[in-house]
Amino acid sequence: MFKIAGQFQRLIGLCVRSPGGRANLLLFLLITALTLGSVYASVRLVEWTGAFYSALEKVNGPEVLRQIGIFAVIIALNSARHLLAEYLRKVLEIRWRRTLTDIAIDRWTANKAFWHLAQAKTDRIDNPDQRIAEDCRLFVSGMLSETLDLISRVVGLVSFVAILWSLSNFPLSLAFVGIDLEIPHYMVWAAFLYVAVCSGLTHLLGRPLKRLFSEQQHREADFRYAMARWRTSFDEVALSNGEDAEKRIFRSRFDALAANWRKLITRELILGGFTYPFNHSVLRIPLFIALPGYLAGHVAFGGLMQLSTAFSQVVTTLSWFIFSYRDLADLVATASRLDAFMQSATASTGPDASIQRLERSDVFRLNALLLDTPDGRSLLAIENLTVSPGESVWLRGPSGIGKTTLMKAVAGLWPHGTGEIRRPREGWMFLPQKPYLPLGTLVEATAYPSTVERFGEEQIRAALCDVGLEQRVVDNGAAGLEATEGLSGGELQRLAIARLLLHAPRWAILDEATSALDPAAEAKLLSLVRHRLPQTALILIAHRAPQTLFDIRAVDVTTTQALAAA
Repeated sequence: MFKIAGQFQRLIGLCVRSPGGRANLLLFLLITALTLGSVYASVRLVEWTGAFYSALEKVNGPEVLRQIGIFAVIIALNSARHLLAEYLRKVLEIRWRRTLTDIAIDRWTANKAFWHLAQAKTDRIDNPDQRIAEDCRLFVSGMLSETLDLISRVVGLVSFVAILWSLSNFPLSLAFVGIDLEIPHYMVWAAFLYVAVCSGLTHLLGRPLKRLFSEQQHREADFRYAMARWRTSFDEVALSNGEDAEKRIFRSRFDALAANWRKLITRELILGGFTYPFNHSVLRIPLFIALPGYLAGHVAFGGLMQLSTAFSQVVTTLSWFIFSYRDLADLVATASRLDAFMQSATASTGPDASIQRLERSDVFRLNALLLDTPDGRSLLAIENLTVSPGESVWLRGPSGIGKTTLMKAVAGLWPHGTGEIRRPREGWMFLPQKPYLPLGTLVEATAYPSTVERFGEEQIRAALCDVGLEQRVVDNGAAGLEATEGLSGGELQRLAIARLLLHAPRWAILDEATSALDPAAEAKLLSLVRHRLPQTALILIAHRAPQTLFDIRAVDVTTTQALAAA
């Protein structure tokens, strides 16, 4: 219980302490005040019930019509209050959802937490996209709904119990069962006892729901991820005739989803076997409990209906836990997932690195650098390497030795190994073999990770034409503002070179960045890069020697074992 309370406290605190938190808190208080208006409306309806049925009992036509008019006014004002409260609640919901989403994205991207979380071998955060997109929405919506409902019920309980206490001012005699005892205001005690027993049974029957809801969200996300991943690889699957294999994956994940779903609906059936009859009898049981007072002549018919209504209000108010149990279980599961994600993203800075990293403004140097795999297997070794501004260096070595890992280590991602990396803090650009294409247009993809406004569309189109993508610019319109779908591997690498020309970094590492191009196209592009960026240090990781960079320095990358033997 304390763990759950702590999770809610942290998540709600993020909403309240964020920029604009005070304004949103005032909006929440206004919504709460409007919600509490329902309590006043319910109290007025209890009073109206007694007056209306008393008028009916006396066959007082004018008074009956008057009470109908009062009823219409109460319903009209209460409806206006409800609609305004619902509108403002949804406004606050999207505000707090935006706040939580922004915080989650910031924590996921800070210090490259997304990369470190993906590399974790234990306590991995599954489907972080779902935590951000879905759990933020579910938490804010559920929290607001249940909190406002609870507040109105707690406040209403005081009023309804006071009304019930004053109306049930007669005792219940147990003489009919042979016990010489009278229970004063017995309907008040009966309401609390009745709800307490039913709440205990509800929790006993529904306790497994939290775990099942959490697991269902996990399996639903796994299924969606498999479908989305396939969508980005249509060409590869089609060329491999992999449709049947993909279907097996989809069906396997859906089977896992359906298996947990069956457990979930079975538990909901068990819980519903108790809560459904409770929900549909809660308005009739009060009448039965009040009948002894009516039959004994303590109350008239109008008083009986008023007493029954007051008892129903007390019972339904106390039964918030029963009515909301399923939604509460889902909300608690959501809060647990979201809080775990927030905590892990905040704490994730990757494992402690043995590689010493020093920042220098004018030099890039590797000293006695030894890289390992996460499980301790040795990869490449570089005894000493210094690269000056404007120099071209070709790192060569057998496939699988860890050359791509070297780029990750220089970027500050790879922590496994020993030695020293000295590098400037700013002015770096890393070009992997398969460049990343963000959602958006061809122009936006070329400017990535900067914005189009930094360079201007004309300069970006010119860079695209320089690297041989002029046909794409023409096909995609005068401004090149069409989507980037359908680019071949070679075109993707040309686009990455255009990015390099636009950003003009001081230091660039190209990891097989031209491997999809023929030697002539590669030579032309590298010559263009060297001509346009004479002050940029180019570090090329490639299997074949660059043909046009005649002043390039070749550096052999070896293994730790070979270095030790030497």
